[in-house]
Amino acid sequence: MRISGIQKLTLLDYPGTVACTLFTAGCNFRCPFCHNALLVLPERLEEKTVPEEEVLSFLKKRFGILDGVAITGGEPLLHGDMPRFLEEIKALGYRIKLDTNGSNPGLLEEILSRGLVDRVAMDIKNAPEKYGETIGIPNYDISKVERSKNLLLGGSTEYEFRTTVVKGLHTKESLLKAAEWIAGAKEYYLQQFKDSGELILPDGLAAYDKEEMHGLCEAVRQYVPSAQVRGI
Repeated sequence: MRISGIQKLTLLDYPGTVACTLFTAGCNFRCPFCHNALLVLPERLEEKTVPEEEVLSFLKKRFGILDGVAITGGEPLLHGDMPRFLEEIKALGYRIKLDTNGSNPGLLEEILSRGLVDRVAMDIKNAPEKYGETIGIPNYDISKVERSKNLLLGGSTEYEFRTTVVKGLHTKESLLKAAEWIAGAKEYYLQQFKDSGELILPDGLAAYDKEEMHGLCEAVRQYVPSAQVRGI
């Protein structure tokens, strides 16, 4: 397990839960709008990592103050030892939220079947036909993402789908197709794009304003009535 950082307190990363956030290193996507380029690009990854023992020791000391652990990246499911790590956190009594891009359905299925997480947040990058462009991998085969999406839709684990909405990549039409792809989802969030200053490829990218975001959200409710705007 390669843990690049820990945010010791968050009220945002795990909805309704006082939590900390663990950041894993590495990702198999190259989304140009990614705000965590320092965790994604091999040439920018820092060699220094946080030892698992240090993380677990921190969690033991903070139990009762913190209720949950949010695990994000990068892409956490690139790490084949994730189930074992989740097991250790669960043994301490924490609720766990896992972020994923959905590209490793086999590992996700194992984690869900063993009850190792309490909530999953999965990115829906764009309409299926625009996936490759949106994740920076032309002609990407989305069958694995499709399988992960279906695991969540058909399962009993609490979940959310989310799309970071970027001018230059997303349109009303593409968001409608993305929403149709996850029709009936319990939770779907359109997140406003923000330039962190550490984007992978910032050229030509911009944010929709508040009014535009709410208009896009109203449109996608045709397929996902629960859709909400986040990050405004």
